Amino acid sequence: MTDNISIIKLTAAETAAKIASGELTAVEVTEAHLARIEAVDEKVHAFLHVDREGALAQARAVDEKRAKGEKLGPLAGVPLALKDIFTTEGVPTTVGSKILEGWIPPYDATVTKKLKAADVVILGKTNMDEFAMGSSTENSAYGPTGNPWDLTKIPGGSGGGSSAALASFQAPLAIGTDTGGSIRQPAAVTGTVGVKPTYGAVSRYGMVAFSSSLDQGGPCARTVLDAALLHEVIAGHDPLDSTSIDAPVPPVVEAARNGSVEGMRVGVVKQFRGEGYQAGVIQRFDESVALLKELGAEIVELDCPSFDLALSAYYLIAPSECSSNLARFDGLRYGLRTGDDGTHSAEEVTSLTREAGFGPEVKRRIMLGTYALSSGYYDAYYGSAQKVRTLITRDFEKAFEQVDVIVSPTTPTTAFPIGERADDPMAMYLADLCTIPTNLAGNAAMSLPCGLAPEDNLPVGLQIIAPALKDDRLYKVGAAVEAAFVEKWGHPLIEEAPSL
Repeated sequence: MTDNISIIKLTAAETAAKIASGELTAVEVTEAHLARIEAVDEKVHAFLHVDREGALAQARAVDEKRAKGEKLGPLAGVPLALKDIFTTEGVPTTVGSKILEGWIPPYDATVTKKLKAADVVILGKTNMDEFAMGSSTENSAYGPTGNPWDLTKIPGGSGGGSSAALASFQAPLAIGTDTGGSIRQPAAVTGTVGVKPTYGAVSRYGMVAFSSSLDQGGPCARTVLDAALLHEVIAGHDPLDSTSIDAPVPPVVEAARNGSVEGMRVGVVKQFRGEGYQAGVIQRFDESVALLKELGAEIVELDCPSFDLALSAYYLIAPSECSSNLARFDGLRYGLRTGDDGTHSAEEVTSLTREAGFGPEVKRRIMLGTYALSSGYYDAYYGSAQKVRTLITRDFEKAFEQVDVIVSPTTPTTAFPIGERADDPMAMYLADLCTIPTNLAGNAAMSLPCGLAPEDNLPVGLQIIAPALKDDRLYKVGAAVEAAFVEKWGHPLIEEAPSL
């Protein structure tokens, strides 16, 4: 019998292979991860809800299929942590907010359906910044998540629960969402892999909306191949989502299995460094660029001047869309209802419910967005931000005429202490400096570990950006870099992450 530690340290690909061969059962694997959650999650707080019975039932179904000789999918029986923004039939979905506390959806999101159809075992729902608004998971109404590398540090946001579950070996796979970097930034600061697919490549049906033109679900894992296998499961056209792209899923798994940068042109954008970047982050990034050159890539310097305006444009567009999307949480249809005692009007009940149910960051963004969309200010703020978005898209188009992919640091700094930026929204927003341009343009991007910063021994992320619908390039480059790093220095998470 394999011990629990040996099981939880396996990659998703290794786990699936052992289940398919009969060396392990899906129930054994699920029980090992549930035991790990029980042992460490009180400290980490990666999960908001653990669906023990549901996970074991899914695992038993996989073992029954195998016993009958039925063909199993590439990730059958592999456990996964699902960000609490995707509706899951019969399982609470709170989006990290008090306004949906205890809400149990009557249907599955498309991503949830695809995971179940692929026989992936969903362990439970992970913690997140409320309505995906934040870069630290401190905005969760249910308390912050700790970074397994140092529990006093943030695990990134908004998907800090998913990244922390991976880094603490509570799950080999996770799902996140990325509106301005909420998959990639958590991956960077926890030493894991996170991918934002091309906008529209993964269905948003059943994913609670924050900013509809920016939100994108995507895979989170500990290796590039595992992320590719999960990407292939969740991607694809969905007629239930009007923004879904009707195009074949790029060959991401094949690219991850055949990583190479030989002969590729790799762009380095001058706007992605300078003031505010931690010295150790830049050092590891420069080493990564040198490694790419060593592996046969041609390095091309790029100038994308509109990228300097991305943060400002994002923090007008995203709040504007959130103020519209969150209007549905009125205390009248579902979720929390406050003040409905017969003495208050419907408007008063809505006001009291929102006051009690929304946290400070959500209120801040709703007010900012409502103001930006108000009569007399629309053109000056929201309209101007959309023009900047067009300029950023054009800068990417010009860049991709010269290069195959772009690389940058994923975040300007490593994980910062919990509470350090809680009262300084601008400092918090700067955590997404390198990731936001990709969301505004709709391109694909990945973060993967590129070592530890020498000054604090915390993970640094390398961001790879590819043109829309060329997601396979992320995996081709990412797999080559990952293999070279492992050969030179070992995998930072497996070898060096502190024991919980």
